[in-house]
Amino acid sequence: MKSILLVLAILGAGFYFYGLNFMLVLLAISFLIFFHELGHFLAAKKLGICVNVFSVGFGEKIYTKKIGQTEYAISAIPLGGYVSLKGQEDLNPNARSDDKDSYTTLHPLGRIFILLAGPAFNIILAFFIYIALGYIGVERLAPKVGKIGENSAAAAAGIQLNDEILFINQNKITEWDDISKFVTLEPLNLQLKRNGEIINLTLTPKIGEKKNMWLETIKTPLIGISPNGESVILKNTGLNSLKFALDETYKASKLILVGLEKLVTGVVPAREMGGIVAITDITAKAVAFGPSVFLFIVALISVNLGILNLLPIPALDGGHIAFNIYELIFRRPVSERVFVALSYVGMALLFALMAFTIINDFLRLGGAYN
Repeated sequence: MKSILLVLAILGAGFYFYGLNFMLVLLAISFLIFFHELGHFLAAKKLGICVNVFSVGFGEKIYTKKIGQTEYAISAIPLGGYVSLKGQEDLNPNARSDDKDSYTTLHPLGRIFILLAGPAFNIILAFFIYIALGYIGVERLAPKVGKIGENSAAAAAGIQLNDEILFINQNKITEWDDISKFVTLEPLNLQLKRNGEIINLTLTPKIGEKKNMWLETIKTPLIGISPNGESVILKNTGLNSLKFALDETYKASKLILVGLEKLVTGVVPAREMGGIVAITDITAKAVAFGPSVFLFIVALISVNLGILNLLPIPALDGGHIAFNIYELIFRRPVSERVFVALSYVGMALLFALMAFTIINDFLRLGGAYN
């Protein structure tokens, strides 16, 4: 009953702040978690392991149906989910079974296969979302000049406002972010479009300072221009959609890993950490910008879910993978006492982190950090 009351409170708050957009967010997050657990489920079934429970959501079960050996459930709190295998339960590290269809009796490589399947499904799902986005089209900043810095290379070369950059050293420029990929301290040949005319000019960038996305001041070669704010819709179809999806999946994965590194090293303060409230807020607001922005955020969350679950923290997939790698190397499992202790420590850490990020989200949204 408590779980249902909590869900009603969550739904009420969500609809109050975000209206019907909240339902889309809820469905998207639930689907991402469902797909993650589906990976574990299918991998376990492939290896002949008994799945006791496959639940979308956690907490009190509001609907169950047993098919074969598996109980399929929809649980009250839709912000999670789990697969319970015979001989393996996240909330009960002591669970073991010596039956032939048990997770416990599998070779470590088989267990790793099951554990990797969940995160892999999230990354694969993101890949397919990016393919869809290639066909739908994504909105990017157009490569048109809106501001020219004083004493900059652009000013010296005669670049003017609203010039559209078409090529840099014969590399085609389709969006603003393409420009920085080809800017070096060597002389650059630029092809511009100005009032319908094609203009060619040469300039040599100068070393300057700018803020990166982590708000670090870095020195880098600069032309000395800023965009004018116009946007362009870019589509990637056919084989290009596969390349686009691969590139975006890689960039999303790298973004998450670099973000973790910046967080650990203190470049990004802990107050910037976001949890489920921040995810809901960002995703709900993204709905208003159209399907492409919404799907882009959903794909990023899916990659995030896959990558973070691979961290070597006990109670996460990555922690269990680490235990199995230990068994492969030393030809013996981690002692049950150590395994249980570390599992409970991992769960406590995750719950504490969840609580911290939720409080952090409310403080940020409430303006406490302004």
